[in-house]
Amino acid sequence: MQLVGLHHIAIIGSDYARSRDFYHRILGLPIVSETWREERQSWKLNLALPDGSQIELFSFPAPPPRPSRPEACGLRHLALAVSDLEHARATLSSEGVELEAIRTDELTGQRFCFFADPDDLPIELYECRR
Repeated sequence: MQLVGLHHIAIIGSDYARSRDFYHRILGLPIVSETWREERQSWKLNLALPDGSQIELFSFPAPPPRPSRPEACGLRHLALAVSDLEHARATLSSEGVELEAIRTDELTGQRFCFFADPDDLPIELYECRR
């Protein structure tokens, strides 16, 4: 088997409209497709990431909450690469997104910070300066 990359990350939101707005308008991810699935009473929204991978955003009636944050077994957080951490923080802050303080990765020396999506999924902004 030879993996060639990440295809998509699937996220279930508790409030589809709020999550759609957050990922599309606030994070600026372009919409690839949006489908209402009648049989599941569920939306499926595909959003493009700059590297060609996607975020699949789903809505389901009454999804259970996330067990804990962030050290529950399973996906710990979503990390998004940015070239300018200060600019990204300012953009999110202007939209009312609360961000944690900037930290420095002790192993790589790169700066990063965390914030949360509308369902408290931890998201990391990781600065990758060129």
